[in-house]
Amino acid sequence: MEAVDAEQVTMLREVLAATGWLERTGEFGSALRTSARTPGGLLLVGTPAGDPWHMAAHLDDESRLGGLPGLSPTLVRWSPPPGAPSHLAVGLERLESAGRGETLFVVAEDEAPVPLLERVDDARRTGAVVLALEGGDRDLRGLAHEALTVPAGEGLITFDGAQHLVSAAAGDAAPRSGGPRGLRGRLARLLEAVSGPTVD
Repeated sequence: MEAVDAEQVTMLREVLAATGWLERTGEFGSALRTSARTPGGLLLVGTPAGDPWHMAAHLDDESRLGGLPGLSPTLVRWSPPPGAPSHLAVGLERLESAGRGETLFVVAEDEAPVPLLERVDDARRTGAVVLALEGGDRDLRGLAHEALTVPAGEGLITFDGAQHLVSAAAGDAAPRSGGPRGLRGRLARLLEAVSGPTVD
């Protein structure tokens, strides 16, 4: 990966800081890191329109790079295909056993359907911590202990970019390997996630 232009990174940080996005995603990421301490206990679910693959990949990276096993998510899928590998075959029934010591993280850019809201409500009642990264769903936000809203049409940051910022913030407490090179790579990924890939 090419080195990031320091001026671009500085400008990006200034713009994000002025809007409060760094603070909001930082606080939400911290809540995620604090609650997700049990290996296998972070249940990540999306909507029927799509499984949150991108967030799952980011959190797996943060878990591995930061030595934070609790951040490695269990991806809960609406319709796992028959014969899927075990880590891709976890269906919605897993949410029925969610309880104390576990975290249910809902990533839903679109409105959460009633069956998902019911399962989230049940998980909360049985002691699971509920977090939601959502696009303006008041019902979902009302069920979450912590929520971060990325409104549709937000000019500065995309829903995808917010996922990257949150996962990076969740892993920030742990020391990193790779020194400055690793930091430059993380900044490059952040810049690309927020502003899009650089075209030569």
